[in-house]
Amino acid sequence: MTERIGLVLEGGGVRGAYTAGALAWLNDNGIKFDYHVGISSGAVYLCCYAVGDKHTPYNMSVFYANDSNTVGLKALMQEKHYVAYRKIFTDDLLGREHMDVSGLKDVDIEVGAYVLEHGQTEFFGPEDIDPELTLLRGTCALPVAAEIVEYKGMHLLDGGITKMIPIERALEKGCTKCMVITTKPADFVRKPASPIVSVMMKMLYGKYPQVEKDYQVRHINYYKQVELIKNLVEEKKAIQIAPTETIEVSRFKGTVDKCQQLYNLGYKDMEQRREEILAFMSKGEEE
Repeated sequence: MTERIGLVLEGGGVRGAYTAGALAWLNDNGIKFDYHVGISSGAVYLCCYAVGDKHTPYNMSVFYANDSNTVGLKALMQEKHYVAYRKIFTDDLLGREHMDVSGLKDVDIEVGAYVLEHGQTEFFGPEDIDPELTLLRGTCALPVAAEIVEYKGMHLLDGGITKMIPIERALEKGCTKCMVITTKPADFVRKPASPIVSVMMKMLYGKYPQVEKDYQVRHINYYKQVELIKNLVEEKKAIQIAPTETIEVSRFKGTVDKCQQLYNLGYKDMEQRREEILAFMSKGEEE
């Protein structure tokens, strides 16, 4: 059986600058995959990588993510939500970067979004990724912090509610090996949802009670996904790329300088593991 190698991307908001740097290295070195799957900001950067676009992830992760109009008070005033995702996707990705997803039609790629009506994260292929980037906005729409995104009659939120690192989806799609790029260091501790977030979710999404239930066990699902990746790495069925240094940014906050450092770290970490990556990517025939 011929090997099928997948690329799996975590989200992470501002921390996605690390992913953007790692993907730039992959593009510079002409490394391609048989299957691609991403969540949240990882889904956006994945689409760019798949069409050979290095500039959009760089500008998005280093400059636009730190725009004072994007997160906080100005976002609340403009869009009535803590994160101004309409600005990000309409003004920045489409307006400034002219992000074009038309080249994805021949790529085996999926992005995950939480469908409120169905109470689960579902995966959408290239035929679903619309030129207006509505679906991608949906996969990034963090609970409480963002508005619900309506897409083809469905109501979407961030796919990371249940599938923070979509490694299971890659295995379901027949991948025999996976490169997994994560945005958090190995010692990252994911805490349970705070009581205030739980209360707010019940208020905002009372019509869809499953989403709050899923959010309550999000940390448990995260550690299950981390453990699965660890086991796959030990079996030489996965290679995990994660930050080797601590650079102080959060999901929502970072400076241009810090995000540039994080982007550079993503590129550097890939380069330092060049031989390991190339060996991992070599395909052999399995009996």
